Order: sequence, then structure tokens, then C-alpha cells
Amino acid sequence: MTGYANASATPVSAPPAALHDRRGEARSPAPATPRIGVEIRSVNGRFLDIGLRLPDEFRALEPTLRELLTARFKRGKIELRLTGGAEADGAGTEPLPEQLAHLGQIESRVRELLPNARPLSVHEAMQWCRGAARAEAAGDVVLETAKRCIEGLAAARAREGERLAAILAERTAHLRTLAGAAEPLVPAAVARQQQRFIERWNDALEKTGATQTISREAAEERALHEAAAYTIRIDVAEELGRLRSHLDEIDRLLDKGGEVGKRLEFLIQELLREANTLGSKSTSIEMTAISVDMKVAIEQLREQVQNVE
Repeated sequence: MTGYANASATPVSAPPAALHDRRGEARSPAPATPRIGVEIRSVNGRFLDIGLRLPDEFRALEPTLRELLTARFKRGKIELRLTGGAEADGAGTEPLPEQLAHLGQIESRVRELLPNARPLSVHEAMQWCRGAARAEAAGDVVLETAKRCIEGLAAARAREGERLAAILAERTAHLRTLAGAAEPLVPAAVARQQQRFIERWNDALEKTGATQTISREAAEERALHEAAAYTIRIDVAEELGRLRSHLDEIDRLLDKGGEVGKRLEFLIQELLREANTLGSKSTSIEMTAISVDMKVAIEQLREQVQNVE
């Protein structure tokens, strides 16, 4: 299903009065965290395909975000985009001593293994410290914002699902109408074929001169036997009955709601099977036209069902 939702929040930074070093001296405020924005877009898809676009400092949240999306959605191509405002990027703040000490330890271990690695520049150190501070301060806020955005997307998809259910109900009603139109065509075809058999038998008896040895009643009885066998071959009552049964099940699933997409796809395959059989047993242009119309309606159903979760 298609859908769109967004949500935003501003992480709360620590108050300036609490920012002192171990000696009690005032230090520079922690880097301000930017306003967090989460956007989620969803388009139609038979399977669940999740794509995440996250800033580097929030890469650690990717598994958790995937779990949240997987738990809420089962189908569709979903893209989550996480952004942070540049106006609060903290470009003028100084990195904390603890951050620099930790970064120095990491650099030392790296240079032990890679002696030829170039030292970190001041700009790279400040970027790392700033990003680490942002991620630590905003991690919980990002997850809460993502949860609100996911619920917004679920609500948007639910609204689209209601519209799709109405469209599917129209298609099933159309198929019922076609099935009703096909039902009286079989007895009419049998009656025509029965009359044709009788005429052919009588014509054959007259041409061969067998009217003296075979009575007209016997010829008509044989024609009726042939017509009965013909009726069995072209009878579509079972196909129409199964088709109506599948339509009843589709209507039941649409009324029930929930995750019904895969079940609907299976029922669509069965509908197509019955429509094909109906066409193969056709003995008139009218029945063939009904079979073709059924296949068109079923294909329209299939296209819509692939969008249902």
C-alpha cells in the first residue's frame, strides 16, 4: 500500500548549570542536538522491502528501526528517512575532554595496528565528538519519533485499505453479475443441441432409407441420449458454484480485515482457474464473452490485491 507520514521532535539538552568539570570549573556547553525529523514513505509491493537513510551518527539505531518496521508492516516497499536540522548543529561548541580522551585512545589503538595511518585532524576530531554527543542525546528521541511516524503511516495505509476494500467489493459484485448471466445459457445451449441432434438423426434416417427399420421414437430417444452426454460435457454448474464460493470468501476476508493479502492472492488464482474452465466449456459467443469479461475483472482484482497487506 502507498502511504506517507512524518514526525519531528527536538531533543532536550542538559541545562547549563549542570555542566562543570571534575574541579568544579565551568566548561563549554555540550553540543546542541538538532531537531529530529522522521519521514516514512510506502509504495506497493508484494513483499516487505525496507530502506533506511540515516545520518552516520545514528547508524547504530538501524537494527532497532528495522525491528519496529518489521513488527508493524508485512508488505510494501518502505523507506524511512531520518534528518537533523543544520541550524542547531553546534558548530561553535567545544568538544568535551572526556570525548577527546576517548577518541585519543581509539586513535592510539588504530595506530598500533596501522603505523602508517595519518593522524586525525582537528576538524575530524570535532566532527566525531559532535556526532557522538548528538547520537547519545538524541537516540531515545529518535526512536520515539520513529514510533509516532510508524503509527501515522499505519493509519494512512489503513485509510487506503478501506478504499481498496470498496474497489474489491465492486469487482466481486461484477463477477457475481457475470456468473448470474452465464447460468441460464447452459440449458438454452442444451435445448438447441438436443433439437439439432433430432434433426440430424431424422435427416440421416431419410437419406439412408432406414426409416422402415428404425422408428422415429427410437431415433428421438437416441438423440436425447446424445444430448444428455453433451449436457454433461458443457455443464458449468460446478464451476459457477465454486466461483461464487470463492467470491463469498473474498467478501468475508474483506469484512474481517487484518493481514489478508496472501489469502486473497490464492483465491484470485482459484477464480481465474474457474473462469478458464468456463471458457473451455463454452458453446456460444455469449458464454465466451462472459468468460473473457470474468478474466478481465479477475485481473483487475489481482492488481489491487497485490497492494493489500
